[in-house]
Amino acid sequence: MVVVGAGIAGVACATELAAAGIPVEIRERARVVGGRMASKRFDGRPADLGAAYFTVSDPDFAVVAQRWQAAGLAREWTDTFVAYGPDGRREVPGPTRWAAPRGLRSLVEHLARDLPVVLDRLVLGVAPGPAVDGRSCEAVVLAMPGPQAALLLDPALADATRAVAGQRWSPALTGVLRFPARRWADFRGAFVNDHPVLSLVCDDGDRRGDGAPVLVAHTTAEFAAGHLLQPSAAGPAVEQAVRDLLGLPEPAALTHVHRWTYAKPTTGDEGTYHLDADGVGIAGDAFGKPRVQSAWRSGRDLGRALVHRLLADGR
Repeated sequence: MVVVGAGIAGVACATELAAAGIPVEIRERARVVGGRMASKRFDGRPADLGAAYFTVSDPDFAVVAQRWQAAGLAREWTDTFVAYGPDGRREVPGPTRWAAPRGLRSLVEHLARDLPVVLDRLVLGVAPGPAVDGRSCEAVVLAMPGPQAALLLDPALADATRAVAGQRWSPALTGVLRFPARRWADFRGAFVNDHPVLSLVCDDGDRRGDGAPVLVAHTTAEFAAGHLLQPSAAGPAVEQAVRDLLGLPEPAALTHVHRWTYAKPTTGDEGTYHLDADGVGIAGDAFGKPRVQSAWRSGRDLGRALVHRLLADGR
């Protein structure tokens, strides 16, 4: 079995296969696991570049979150954000958001710690058989956004090709801004409505629990679409938008901008995964709401379906 993609969906899928005694290998083109639960260190301190937090409503995912919490990797952060819009600022209650002091990537690393993961491994194609880069396998899972999966699939794999072709995704930029000091009014996270640049701003010092003067801003899809070729060039506009929103007098001491060409699915597929007769499975948060929990459940459910199929076939 080969799972392509070491985000939380791929790792959750591989966990089920390994637990059933089915040999599995995860191949990841990046140098680290995590996918869109991405974190990067700046001066030794992590900041989340992808997902901003996660929420829990599924009982089985709650067990996973409790294990992360027991390991000191995750903590309940807040159930209240603020919202900025044409009518000013207001508090918005909601579900409890969870954060990770070491970055959300550390949670995926924890799940993958006993799994065979091959990093920095670019997969070039999936052909009927199925075969990955010309080598046959019992089944293959593509745990990634549909447009990326489409680039790997041989057109002869008609069912999988149709499944990924139906997905639609929007882009985003994430800006990490470190300021000389904390000058903003108290808040944890802020939804920004009807803004030309910003969609979400998080107080990363509060989220991380270390009080660092760091904000992480997520842009609108429309703004991101105009800066995908040179995301770093969007840094000044993102910084100015955050300063204007929060009334900050000083410029940021550091600005880093990360590009997400496929940040969020805008269409939801039926079910929680795709698995066809060709032995090709597809998992991710395009199946359900765009949430960390949805991606985990998609991978978990696909892994269980593959275990059932392979064991029923006597493999």
